[in-house]
Amino acid sequence: MTLADAPAAPDYTLADFDFALPPELIAQHPAAERSASRLLDGTAALPVDRVFRDLPTLLQPEDLLVFNDTRVIKARLLGEKSTGGAVEALIERVLPGFEVWAHLRASKSPRPGSVLRFADAFHADVLGRAGPEGALFHLRFPQDPLVLLERHGHVPLPPYIEHADSSEDAARYQTVFAAKPGAVAAPTASLHFDQAVLAALDARGVQRTAITLHVGAGTFQPVRSERIAEHRMHSEWFEVGAEAVEAIAAARQRGGRIVAAGTTTLRALEAAARQSGALLPMTGETDIFITPGFNFRVVDRLITNFHLPRSTLLMLVSAFAGHAHIQALYRHAVESRYRFFSYGDAMLLDRPR
Repeated sequence: MTLADAPAAPDYTLADFDFALPPELIAQHPAAERSASRLLDGTAALPVDRVFRDLPTLLQPEDLLVFNDTRVIKARLLGEKSTGGAVEALIERVLPGFEVWAHLRASKSPRPGSVLRFADAFHADVLGRAGPEGALFHLRFPQDPLVLLERHGHVPLPPYIEHADSSEDAARYQTVFAAKPGAVAAPTASLHFDQAVLAALDARGVQRTAITLHVGAGTFQPVRSERIAEHRMHSEWFEVGAEAVEAIAAARQRGGRIVAAGTTTLRALEAAARQSGALLPMTGETDIFITPGFNFRVVDRLITNFHLPRSTLLMLVSAFAGHAHIQALYRHAVESRYRFFSYGDAMLLDRPR
């Protein structure tokens, strides 16, 4: 069952998470340098305009920065059915035995037992439907899917990025510390970190640890119900290891704050704490839906990009920093011409005490 720890405030509807965004503010390409992106400091009542490379000066040596070390795979495949009709696949989940779950786009859905040919290079067998409500297709590849995707796949850019993927995207739609392949969307708040920022954090004494959450295509799924409590989240695989749990406990003991790099990191940490009642090592699936009224147990500070209107992630940051505060910050961001979404700028938020 997909519910927040507390129900959303009854006076909030989908319209409360809408805002007007000029299309030209949707970033189509990354900044020339990762840490040259702008950073909207929203930790106080009034916003402060900064640059992302200022981040180390905004953290204390006692703090702990938690990253999502997932790696984006080249999950988009182009091909055709045995009938010759075009088909496009977005691999959602890599399974054992050379099998995958995928979103398929075709004029007519392929039937179980049929064969697809991708990139004019390899065939995949259609085993049937899969996932929640059978929304995905279960496919079998002839060899390791990760190898085939790396050779023949495309970077799965978000739907609001209008250009075809390029070598720039292969490098920049990936964090500098990406380690564990499985995501079909980047943990975008971490795209701003480069080696210079990491070195400055080390010099300041800010410690780091990592969790893993393989971001799914459902992160772009729109909320279709006007009552947000009726929305059901997609499920994503995550792992919060013993090392991260120990690092968080040590930070608490020294009086430091837990700083999540991105909403995916926050979701993994809060899901683990919510499911066990305390933060313990955990591996599994989460469909946690964080809306105003949620009881945060782990994260004190959040680094995040700017999110789509009427999206679950905008609801998450509103739950974290307060609905009115987020609305004011977004108004400032639009007026100040910040760049939005995956390749856009970042913001820094505190959880009110």
